[in-house]
Amino acid sequence: MFKIMFKHLVTCACISVMFASCANTKKTAYFNQQQDATLTNTSQIPQTFIQKNDILGITVSSANPVASQVYNAPQINYSNPTTNNSNNSSVTGYLVDAAGNIQFPVIGTFKVAGFTAEQLREKMVAEFVARKLLVDPIVSIRFLNFKVTVLGEVAHPTVVNVPNEKITILEALGLAGDLTIYGRRDNVMVIREDSTQKTLKRLNLNTSEIFTSPFYYLRPGDIVYVEPNKAKVANSGRGAVLLPVIFGGLSFAAIVVDRLTN
Repeated sequence: MFKIMFKHLVTCACISVMFASCANTKKTAYFNQQQDATLTNTSQIPQTFIQKNDILGITVSSANPVASQVYNAPQINYSNPTTNNSNNSSVTGYLVDAAGNIQFPVIGTFKVAGFTAEQLREKMVAEFVARKLLVDPIVSIRFLNFKVTVLGEVAHPTVVNVPNEKITILEALGLAGDLTIYGRRDNVMVIREDSTQKTLKRLNLNTSEIFTSPFYYLRPGDIVYVEPNKAKVANSGRGAVLLPVIFGGLSFAAIVVDRLTN
């Protein structure tokens, strides 16, 4: 009788653990509340304003390549600890200093902070023309330190470098290996910082509202944090460590009882 009761106890305990470990598939799928639909694209790619510590790639050309050459002299290499390539540990460009300026050949100190890349391009073209430095100058400006950070319950927490200066939150999560089964799809946080404040926004990837959110497109320096769900928190507790030991002991006890009663 004791043997039968003991076996039933072990069986019930095992079944309870199996049910407790089963994940809710609705909570692990993206956009499970969204039906087939055509959504209006109202989410605009945010304008990026130049800030201090940005690194700008600036190239200048004109009808006279010899006259333009001085403005394309070798630029300074700045340490780039976020690069994914260990053989390329620096970025070549113009560093925006604490006052929001860069030091540009011939022109000298040039105010750049607070402008978009397009606004700065127009400003530099006007400067070349006004000072009669170049005829029909063409200026190209890029952000060389455009990166976002993805942390938390993703397969590969990482810093993502964005060479094309455009990335969505879904692309960033994909480049980080996607959310793990323990990541909360309904509570993904984006931390955004500018020169005056930090903004924290929680997003629900189970709904289509993400597509119209101003945080759908990420900005340079954004941090994406995926919160763990209750299952991950529970598994990281002491009970998760003790359960294998307890059931190992129960299994051993069951064998001993089986030998003694036979």
